[in-house]
Amino acid sequence: MIKLVVFLGNPGREHAETRHNFGWLLADAFEKIQYANWQKKFKGSYCQTSIGDESVYFLKPENYMNLSGESVQAMCHFFRIKAEELLVVHDDLEMVFGEVGFKKGGGLGGHNGLRSVANKMNTRDFHRLRLGIGRPVHGSVSAHVLGKFTQDDQIVLSMLLEKTNQLLQDALPDGIAKMEKRYSKIKLIN
Repeated sequence: MIKLVVFLGNPGREHAETRHNFGWLLADAFEKIQYANWQKKFKGSYCQTSIGDESVYFLKPENYMNLSGESVQAMCHFFRIKAEELLVVHDDLEMVFGEVGFKKGGGLGGHNGLRSVANKMNTRDFHRLRLGIGRPVHGSVSAHVLGKFTQDDQIVLSMLLEKTNQLLQDALPDGIAKMEKRYSKIKLIN
């Protein structure tokens, strides 16, 4: 069962609409927490809401991506949340824009936020919701990741966020295993 959903992103207006903040964009569009009582603690903002009969926490670490694990570790320690009860939502270079996927454990794909969470939690064995941003055809990977979505991407972004949030809602609090089997990778937008 998922007790904590972590949306990875970077603080600051300059990062607000970038691919690396895809997790935060999803959080901002997630209806269940839009009007929740957010609190500042654990080097981030968090809230709690009921989904079905269960209580689920949501966290947006507000230190930089490569330090996200500090926020996650502090919150997990305080609320006694285990790594297997954690779902981390993050951008993924290895999936094209419009694809999403659920998985548990595995490699870190060079993602500094995932690396930080894995290091601080002493395991890679947590659940993930991967949001495809695709690899750049030309130019640097970091410029692509830290860059804004293209105009074409922005046209379908709100529909993609809506569809992804429906999958997220279906995964919470106890449907994660089913979602990992059924949606390890799915193209939501053509």
